Order: sequence, then structure tokens, then C-alpha cells
Amino acid sequence: MPTDQDPRFLRSREAILHAARELLLEKGPTAVTHVQVAERAGVGRATVYRHWPQAELLLVEVMATVPMPFFDEPTVPTRDWLRRELTAMARQLDLDDVRAVATTLATNALWDKTMDARRAQFAGILGTRLAAALDDAQARGEFTPALPSRDAAAMAIGPMYYRSTIERTSTDEDLIEAIIAALGTWSPSPR
Repeated sequence: MPTDQDPRFLRSREAILHAARELLLEKGPTAVTHVQVAERAGVGRATVYRHWPQAELLLVEVMATVPMPFFDEPTVPTRDWLRRELTAMARQLDLDDVRAVATTLATNALWDKTMDARRAQFAGILGTRLAAALDDAQARGEFTPALPSRDAAAMAIGPMYYRSTIERTSTDEDLIEAIIAALGTWSPSPR
């Protein structure tokens, strides 16, 4: 049985990660399955299972290698940008594979230091980006916060995560508007 020091083991692992990353970027998270990754990597399904018994674990690892798209490159007016970003995130959380990754990451982070580091990385990126966008909006006079900007990601993403993973339903437009309103007072957008 190959070990993690065996060159064949390392080559197959790299081929699998490369194939999974390509599939994620080309077709989204639902394409990262054992079958599709094995076919793209040119390895047997059993090899993929040997490295990652659960597709969600492979997807979590691959997601750590691609840029995080959410809350990146804010635009003005910030409220409209935030609505688009939260809607895009909510639609991703509607996907079963993304929902599975979110719950797998949260659960495994309790016991696995590597997963906890990935969880912290994702949380840090999201929290920092959203806080910076809201701080900029406040500086421009667009927004008066109801809570510290460092807490905005928890206030914004928390209800959507709950809706997706606990209730297993979609976040609708009304909840997104309520989330945005809960973050603070918004100045009217010039039309």
C-alpha cells in the first residue's frame, strides 16, 4: 500500500487536486465528484476515494486553492453591491454540494487542525473584506453602522448559513434586505 511519501501516491494526489481545481473553476462545486475527478485526473475512482473518502473533503481542500470570490472588489453604492454579493452567496448556499462543504468544514474544524485553519482562513477573508467595504461606505457617508464592522460578516452570513444548513431552504430577497438593514442605517442612493 502506498504511503504519503511514495512518489506514486504524491503524483496521484497532485493529479487529483489539479483535476478537481479545474472542474471547480470550469463547472462549479457540483462538478467535484469522485467520478468526474477520477476521469479528469486519469486515475481510478478507488484512488480518489483512497485520498479523499468524502467528496466534500476534497472540495474543501480544493476551495482553499482558488480565490474567494465573495466581498471582493466592492463598488458604489455599497448597499447595491452588498445586495448582489449576499444574493450570490445565498444562491451558492442553495447548492447541495456547497451546503455539504459548509457543514463538513464547520464540523471537521472541531477536531481537525487543518480543517480549522481552512475555516479560519475563509472566515478571515470574508470578515476582513466586508468590514473594509462597510468602513469605506461609512467614510463616504453612505452608511452608519449599527455594530462594529468586524461583526458584520457574522450578522450578514449567519442567517443565510442557518437558513441553508439548518432549515435546508433558500434565503429569499426579503431576508437579504433585512440583513442589510440590520447592519446599520443607509443613506438614500442617488438615482
